[in-house]
Amino acid sequence: MSRAHGSLRRIAPALAVVGALAAGCATLQQVAALRQVDFTIDRVTDVRLAGIAVAAKRSFRDLSLAEATTLGSAVSRRQLPLDLTVHLRGVNPAANSVSARLVRLEWTLLLEDSETVSGTLDREVVFPPGEPRDVPIAIQLNLVEFFERNAQDLFALALNLTGQGGAPKTVTLRAVPTINTALGPIRYPGPITIVSGEVGR
Repeated sequence: MSRAHGSLRRIAPALAVVGALAAGCATLQQVAALRQVDFTIDRVTDVRLAGIAVAAKRSFRDLSLAEATTLGSAVSRRQLPLDLTVHLRGVNPAANSVSARLVRLEWTLLLEDSETVSGTLDREVVFPPGEPRDVPIAIQLNLVEFFERNAQDLFALALNLTGQGGAPKTVTLRAVPTINTALGPIRYPGPITIVSGEVGR
């Protein structure tokens, strides 16, 4: 065997190790970047209760007779769908030199500290350093499964989510992120609370 071939055989494993170390370093940077992203609830939009656009109302008294009847009937049947879009605002610190690349988010929504529904956001979101990103999550739940209240109180809860009600409502999102790295997608080993805030006045 020539000296050149012998040298190449010794160099190739070394290059592989260097490449693996570089990929591992990049992966650690991306994991750290995602952990440093500051997530908050920016707003809640498109709130509909039993198909009624809540944002167009200021109180239960603003409901028409037909709308009030619809809500009362839905509560009686224990089928009161609440549709909303929660907008997360994610900011990767400007001092962070690495973009955070989220490819999947398994989430659970808590309203007033009560666990409600779970779902998955299956799309890639890149958070460049210093550039805020809007992450909308469409959610639907049957409100009467989680809150034993009358139609007026349940409407008030939904109204507060739009920012038009009285006391603020605590909204929390627990999630398990999956990030894209140089070594492929990596799922966090357990849930983390990435959003906790109050919406409404």
